Amino acid sequence: MKINVQAMGDYQTNCYIVSVDGKDFIIDPGVGATSWVEQNVKNPVAILNTHGHFDHVWSNDELQKRLNIPLYTPRDDVKMLKDSSWMPALPPSTPDIEVKPDEEFDFDGIKVKFHHFPGHSEGSSMIEIEDAMFSGDFIFERSIGRTDFPYSSPKDMKASLQKFKKFDFDKTLYPGHGGTTTIKQEQAYADYWIQNL
Repeated sequence: MKINVQAMGDYQTNCYIVSVDGKDFIIDPGVGATSWVEQNVKNPVAILNTHGHFDHVWSNDELQKRLNIPLYTPRDDVKMLKDSSWMPALPPSTPDIEVKPDEEFDFDGIKVKFHHFPGHSEGSSMIEIEDAMFSGDFIFERSIGRTDFPYSSPKDMKASLQKFKKFDFDKTLYPGHGGTTTIKQEQAYADYWIQNL
């Protein structure tokens, strides 16, 4: 597996291209991601959203059309792809697949699982592909996603952190902003965040 990353837009949102067995998965194509993605994919098969915030989904529609590939978005965040009341210039997009909580997909033997961790948004998910976990804005290095946005919930975030603590394996985490970390490293801080939300 090869992982290519580029921070996009004013919020430096990480867009990832994950290449496995000759297939390219595009995760969270943010503001201005289209040209970089087109230059770095050979066989794109899907666009995957960790959640619906504008800085993670901005280039969804453009890439869907230009690459002719399906878009997978967590079901509970689909409404945010069209609701531009808080970001008027957001190009609307429509997912081909509305992902159910904790749903797993099989792309010719490549397993892609959406682990549902609401709190930052209702549909917020971490996407697991082989030895990598793309954590969106749920978990960052020594930090967690904000819970003061529309559709955010401190109560849901606490429950999600409790669920996250139960992972009995370790993988590298690739967050929506900033550098990489690991499941085990961030589990060590989970109780702190639960107590301070």
